[in-house]
Amino acid sequence: MLSGKDDDKNCILTIHSGAGGTESQDWAQMLMRMYLRWGEQNGYKMNLVDWLDGDGAGIKSATIEVEGEFAFGYLKAENGVHRLVRISPFDSNKRRHTSFASVFVIPEIDDTIEIDINPADLRIDTFRSGGKGGQNVNKVETAVRITHIPSGVVAACQTERSQLQNKSNAFKMLRSRLYQIEVDKQTAAADEIEKTKMKIEWGSQIRSYVFHPYNMVKDHRTNYETSDVQGVMDGGINQFIKEYLLKFTQN
Repeated sequence: MLSGKDDDKNCILTIHSGAGGTESQDWAQMLMRMYLRWGEQNGYKMNLVDWLDGDGAGIKSATIEVEGEFAFGYLKAENGVHRLVRISPFDSNKRRHTSFASVFVIPEIDDTIEIDINPADLRIDTFRSGGKGGQNVNKVETAVRITHIPSGVVAACQTERSQLQNKSNAFKMLRSRLYQIEVDKQTAAADEIEKTKMKIEWGSQIRSYVFHPYNMVKDHRTNYETSDVQGVMDGGINQFIKEYLLKFTQN
């Protein structure tokens, strides 16, 4: 099940909230917590390297570096749109809301793989970190954002106190994303990747998390489901991952 070319590599997991404002931004943060808990429970080092706070609650996006054996091999099962159905805590009328967030997972490449990046193609911006931290946070522009102009690919890091370290981490993520683009081209997998990048809305979800009017988490690719919603949100997604790998990595 874990025989893919990059399955044994560390990976970079990115979460983006869908349309819907505060409700979907809160959902994106719930997913971030789910993956952080999954990593802790399964012995992975989870490093939150970049995030963008939501408007009042939650997050608009987050990027997590996952270090450990076969991190990409397992978490590639999470690529796609995740749908939440619940009574919104942000709705004074207690109505049921549907929210969406997307998850994208790419392998982190090492120094043995050569990716030719022309420095002239890069735009490097610095900004103040938006998170909690030491005395430098919000005072010194230590956070770094690197944009690869020809492709439009952007990588950012704001967790380290050193601008140099943030720049190094952002460049590493940029190389990984450019590498993934090249792999998609070389293996003619671009169409499959595009299928996972559907609009973050109805009909495109890979998994639904229903908190109301009943409790159920169902993966629409494998039809595996469980009523243990709280367990899933606390990181219990291994069975979903296993079912995906069993179905989609058969020879």
